Amino acid sequence: MAKRIALFNHKAGVSKTTTTFHLGWKLAQMGHRVILVDADPQSSLTRLVLGYGGPSALEEFYRQEPDRNFKSGLAPAFEFRPSLIEPVKCLATSQDGLYLLPGSIALTEYEMTLSLAQALSSSTHTLQNIPGSISRLLMKTAEHMDADYLLVDMDSSLNAFNQNLLMTSDYFIVPATPDFLSAMAIDSIAKVIPGWYNWSRQARAFRALRDAVYPYPEATPKFLGTIIRDYPPIDGRPSSEFQQWIETINAKIANKLVHSLRGIDMIFPDDEYRSAGLDDYCLARISDFDSLIAMSQKEQTPVFALTAKQIGQSGTVLQTTQDAQHRFGKLFEKVATEILSLTDCARSN
Repeated sequence: MAKRIALFNHKAGVSKTTTTFHLGWKLAQMGHRVILVDADPQSSLTRLVLGYGGPSALEEFYRQEPDRNFKSGLAPAFEFRPSLIEPVKCLATSQDGLYLLPGSIALTEYEMTLSLAQALSSSTHTLQNIPGSISRLLMKTAEHMDADYLLVDMDSSLNAFNQNLLMTSDYFIVPATPDFLSAMAIDSIAKVIPGWYNWSRQARAFRALRDAVYPYPEATPKFLGTIIRDYPPIDGRPSSEFQQWIETINAKIANKLVHSLRGIDMIFPDDEYRSAGLDDYCLARISDFDSLIAMSQKEQTPVFALTAKQIGQSGTVLQTTQDAQHRFGKLFEKVATEILSLTDCARSN
């Protein structure tokens, strides 16, 4: 069964989308079949993967392929159609084994319905199929694509969709940036997740959701770690100011978030993190991609996979760029290896 990993932080600007894209590509390079799930109504991941330069081109895709997106896949449940949820036919990317389940800005139309359905006391016969339908769609799509991993790019909010997506995942990652707002967001997440866990536990016990066509699943996601992104490097390292924020965030993760997760079984034993090479719950610290990000977006290719022709440089400038590419590639290989280790531990247990 495919392993589902949610990338969640309700603070915007922490590079959830580029992290999802790069991590998915690296896992596929390492021989795994991966589906990138764009669950953000802004559809940034969809635009990144497909490389569309403007809204009219994206509009054309939705017009030609109206059923190939996350929102359309949920329509049988949310629009009470007399048909069952079917897998979405994912889009292939230029990397073998990597696929996209496109997003849709129209997903926001379902937010109110999901909120009502997840208010448990309101989950009557009419709404009982909705909370479990999201997990069912992702499961059926993963089975159809024979996927090993689903990486779910979530939006920056504490809405009902994120509550559902996180609590029905197998694992989750908290991307962050080294700044004051990210530090505040960790405090907030440490308070919010226990409440979501309690809701999910009640949902699993709620008879209407157990008896639904799409039962609310038994799931307790485990914290894989954080990825700290987008600090400007000095001689390859963060400045003292950014290093301070990195240390602050790591301390908040260890002392607040991890502490709150221990009481609700949403974290691995410490020795499993150590076995995976994590001493501080930080999967990686990854500096700003700088000029490489523009090239990456233009070519719909991660920075570490850009060719010399795509980069369009030569001589020592090209060599400097390729050194940076190699460094980024090694960092994402490290993250992928750590994730494989932790998820294999969970499977063996």
